[in-house]
Amino acid sequence: MGLFDDLSRFLESRLEEFLKNNPHLELEALLDQLRQQEGDTLKLIADLQLQEKRSQDEILATATEIQKWHERVQKAKAANREDLASAAQEREAALLRQGNQQWAKMQGIKDRIKQSKELYQKIQVRRQEVQTKATQAQATRAQAQKQTKTQQRMESDGWWKSTNSSSSFDDLEEQFLRLETDDELQRMKRQMGK
Repeated sequence: MGLFDDLSRFLESRLEEFLKNNPHLELEALLDQLRQQEGDTLKLIADLQLQEKRSQDEILATATEIQKWHERVQKAKAANREDLASAAQEREAALLRQGNQQWAKMQGIKDRIKQSKELYQKIQVRRQEVQTKATQAQATRAQAQKQTKTQQRMESDGWWKSTNSSSSFDDLEEQFLRLETDDELQRMKRQMGK
């Protein structure tokens, strides 16, 4: 176990060091994590909404049962059957308690939906902020790379020019060009003269 823990700590520290040295990758990892949280939150909201619908259906079914037993209480009383009326009232009271519990459960689900939607909005805002930072970091990185390339090109051009651009080199180049041109003209004259 100790070796595994040591290896795990080593890898985590290397990952942290790598991410510190490459902040754009850290932002990308954070963006991926936020996208995952967004997806998970949307799934949670959908699941809670499904639970809310089931809860509403249960409440309606219980309300229908309460109404049925309330009518039975009335019928038993009208028929002077106090034994049946009493049992029906007990059933109606039990159903009312059940309905109250179902109602409380549904309210809890609604509260969780509301909280989940607020969380989803916060995650979206955070993702937008991180996306903006990532875009800025990418632009900064691209600009830095462009400047580095420009600087490297200027340095290489500067080296070439500093070693090759003396005025004597240009004059020497011109002189050789004239010599070569003159030689070529002389050769052509000789060929034409033959």
